[in-house]
Amino acid sequence: MPTLIAPGEAIDGYTVGARLHEGGNGYIFHASADPAHDPGYPLVMKVPGVGAGEPTLGVVSFEIESTILPRLSSRHVPRVAAVGTDPMLPYIVMEAIEGEGLADVIGRAPLPASEVADIGAALADALFDVHRQNVVHHDLKPENFILRDGDAVLLDFGLARHAELPDLIEEDRGLLGAGSAAYVSPEQLAGVRGDPRSDLFGLGILLYQLATGTTPFGEPETFEGLEDRRWRVPAPPRAIVPGIPAWLQEVILLCLEPDPLQRYPSAGHVAFDLRHPGEVKLTARSERTESAGLGEQLRNWWQAKGARAVPVAPRTALSRMPVVVVAIDTDRIDDPRHEALRRVVGKVLEANDDYRLLVVSAIKAAPMGEGSRLEETASGRVLSHRHLLRAWFAPLKRPPEKTSLHVVESPDPAVTILEMARANSADLIVLGAPAPRARTLAWRRSTASSVAAEAACSVYLVRLPGTSTPPDPAAEPA
Repeated sequence: MPTLIAPGEAIDGYTVGARLHEGGNGYIFHASADPAHDPGYPLVMKVPGVGAGEPTLGVVSFEIESTILPRLSSRHVPRVAAVGTDPMLPYIVMEAIEGEGLADVIGRAPLPASEVADIGAALADALFDVHRQNVVHHDLKPENFILRDGDAVLLDFGLARHAELPDLIEEDRGLLGAGSAAYVSPEQLAGVRGDPRSDLFGLGILLYQLATGTTPFGEPETFEGLEDRRWRVPAPPRAIVPGIPAWLQEVILLCLEPDPLQRYPSAGHVAFDLRHPGEVKLTARSERTESAGLGEQLRNWWQAKGARAVPVAPRTALSRMPVVVVAIDTDRIDDPRHEALRRVVGKVLEANDDYRLLVVSAIKAAPMGEGSRLEETASGRVLSHRHLLRAWFAPLKRPPEKTSLHVVESPDPAVTILEMARANSADLIVLGAPAPRARTLAWRRSTASSVAAEAACSVYLVRLPGTSTPPDPAAEPA
């Protein structure tokens, strides 16, 4: 359990208590506050896992949650008391939610239809509230819901997408498809994020579990197994529990349509149908009592084979803003070119108030096997290099909601920069050019030359006149 804090430590007026929970991307501790920081409700502290064996996604997902969660105001999400300001000691202090975990409830499944409807409507209410605040959760699973006083509280926004903020997951193509295997939607697997109907697919799986005690697509361990949900018709709930009413099966299977356009239009519609069974419009879905035959499954597979997920229409002007990618070599943070790069970027941004800025650093992978020191681990290196990127960006004094920071382990910085620009339809790439050299082939071997030659957009190369010959260009990142 490598983390940057330990029980008993005092941080910014909060004392770390016993460890309460550990997940794939972080840890939660009990916490208490001194009188000056006490918000008047019980607290927990969440921190990312950093150190040997910890995934780099944990650092990214923690930053996503620490940006999105404080923006939400609802009884369906935890209240945030504090967010750490030291980038090398990240934490969120939030409300400790007391109630019954949905995972414990599902452990008693299958449940009566009336109970499934009551719980499902509460889950849908929470989703609808979050969606109305321009957030799609993208990681629905039993562990991320707590039931209290008839309401559902939604936890863990580490994979969420806010329509008005840059999306760290979407902008880094290596992270696309992240989610929990049993619950991820077909369009997420295709890299399409930001559609609230993706959460309805996860909600449908939770309803299926509550009603039958099992999941419709199992727990796939391979990407090919995950993709089966693009075409495979799950066994109808009534084939597993014959007593399930037709209206409940209709609701569940409508949420599980592989095409988002065929699902409910909103979580609010799901909540209404669950509370008004007599109003549910029954179709052939409700009548199924047997699993689909081989012929039907093969036909669905063939139709899905050539289909492509279509992104939801942009909900804000953010996606239409000019995109500027800036490459920074954080392995050589004292390079004099960094100040020149910052001046150029400042002038570019001053010319256009509407922009999205992606600041990118391509770093070498951590040593094989990882070491005991923080800088010898993958997650520790990502955290420290994100800190360096944040320090580089800070003097520009630009709105952080228009900027995202990306640290990518890569053997070829040029490929990383080009892929980041391509994936985000960049309008401009800004990076440092190599200094004048005596050798003729120096330019051909540099990262800058590769980016300039292959980029599909404009490239602005920043050179310091008269600088001395830098190190071997074959090892020189942008």
